Amino acid sequence: MASLSTHVLDTAAGQPAAGLRVTVESADGTALAAGVTDHDGRVGDLAGDLPVGDLRIRFDTGAWFAAHGTDTFYPEVVVAFTVTRDEHFHVPLLLSPFGYSTYRGS
Repeated sequence: MASLSTHVLDTAAGQPAAGLRVTVESADGTALAAGVTDHDGRVGDLAGDLPVGDLRIRFDTGAWFAAHGTDTFYPEVVVAFTVTRDEHFHVPLLLSPFGYSTYRGS
C-alpha cells in the first residue's frame, strides 16, 4: 500500500502553516486519515496503506486563516490525485489568502 505526507507553507507570511487540519478521502468522500500540520507545516506520516485509485487531500484553510484573523477566498483546498502503485506520495501546498499551488513532491 502507498503512503502520504504533506507540507504547507503560508507564502504570504513566509512561514510554515502550523496547526492546519488535513484530511485524506477516497473519491466517494470517505475519510481515510487525518492530521494537523506541525510547527514546520508538515504531516510526515499522514496516511499509510492507501489504496490504489483516485483520492483527495482536503486542507481546512478557512478555519486556519480564521484562527489567524485573516480573510480568505478559499474556505478549503482539495487536491485530487491518483495512486497507481505502492510508493510514497508527497503533496505540498503553497498557500496564501487568495491563491494556492501544489505539485507532486518527493
